[in-house]
Amino acid sequence: RRPSGLLQTVFICSYMFLAPVFGYLGDRYNRKMIMSVGISFWSIVTLASSYTPKEYFWLLLLTRGLVGVGEASYSTIAPTIIADLYIKERRTQMLSVFYFAIPVGSGLGYIVGSKVDDLAGDWHWALRVTPALGLVAVVLLLFVVKEPKRGAIEARPEHTLQRTSWLGDMKALCRNPSFVLSTFGFTAVAFVTGSLALWAPAFLFRAAVFTEGRPPCVKGPCDTSDSLYFGIITVVSGILGVASGAEVSRRLRLRTPRADPLVCALGLLLSAPFLYLAIVFAQASPIATYVFIFLGETFLSMNWAIVADILLYVVVPTRRSTAEAFQIVLSHLLGDAGSPYLIGVVSDSLKQTDSYLWQFRSLQLSLLTCSFVAVGGGAFFLATALFIEKDRQRATNYAPTGAFQKKQSLILSGKLTENTFSFTAMTWGIVLGDE
Repeated sequence: RRPSGLLQTVFICSYMFLAPVFGYLGDRYNRKMIMSVGISFWSIVTLASSYTPKEYFWLLLLTRGLVGVGEASYSTIAPTIIADLYIKERRTQMLSVFYFAIPVGSGLGYIVGSKVDDLAGDWHWALRVTPALGLVAVVLLLFVVKEPKRGAIEARPEHTLQRTSWLGDMKALCRNPSFVLSTFGFTAVAFVTGSLALWAPAFLFRAAVFTEGRPPCVKGPCDTSDSLYFGIITVVSGILGVASGAEVSRRLRLRTPRADPLVCALGLLLSAPFLYLAIVFAQASPIATYVFIFLGETFLSMNWAIVADILLYVVVPTRRSTAEAFQIVLSHLLGDAGSPYLIGVVSDSLKQTDSYLWQFRSLQLSLLTCSFVAVGGGAFFLATALFIEKDRQRATNYAPTGAFQKKQSLILSGKLTENTFSFTAMTWGIVLGDE
């Protein structure tokens, strides 16, 4: 169990440590080319990892860590391009569609992985499917996506914004309460999603062994139906969660400018009791467990697009890639970089015997941690609501706004319609990354 958690931890650590590098590059150089190189490298390393011999686990860890290069290059930069293609409500809508890719890609990973394993009888083939699709994403990036000027759509052309050093950017971000607090709130989301991504299928399988008399998996091939069902739940709940979160936020903005952090807080605080019930009911009713997981993940997914939107409107354009990188580092460092391994360590420490009963019980108790972390994340978003108006106004007024009329003419002339092609290509890339 610990090596399984370590595999995820190595990837997340690589991802988060490389994010600042790509954040720095993304604020200063051609973003489209950086993403293209990153995804190409990701595809090659993913394919290479599928040929790792069983006795060389350290090599699998190494290749898994190198996959973080592609993830860091893409996740850090892509939202900033969307920010330079759209504004206001339109930006929120496009970010919602973009962030559909996270649950959809994650869910497809479980679904495709389990099916490929069943058909080929070898899990390595699951790692040989996505690299080819990754090359498609590179082609779309190179020939479809346009490199927009930073801040141009917001009437703040790139040359009018004062560019500061990386250290100056970091100081400014640390003095931004809305950014810092929302990042801590998102860290709770990362902790919970990282724990569930690795351990939920195993927990559901052990629950079936314990309650339904399913035979334990001593030697492969094993029953992968739980991974399949969890993948379907992740896809559907992710789509519903992201869409409902964006819509509730849009409607609530008519009543209060603090709508975004309040909706994020609501999603986390509602997900906590349902995740708790899903874990507790596993020993009594598998159906109830799946229902509660679905509800918990739906509420958990409500904040994906909203958190990204908060970052984009409380941070000036020339610091956005750096801000994305900082948020990635902190949320993963304190979130899903260690949560899978931590859950495994806690489970091992609670296990009194090596029986299947205690394998189930110990994992059940350790997963309860997720509910309490979700409550803490909700509290951080409630604190964000206290500062959001002031920080948004500060970011808006940071640069000269003499080009306002030019921005309006661009919008009215249909410039945003052209940007749809670039947006569609980038969304394809994030689906592949999470798969």
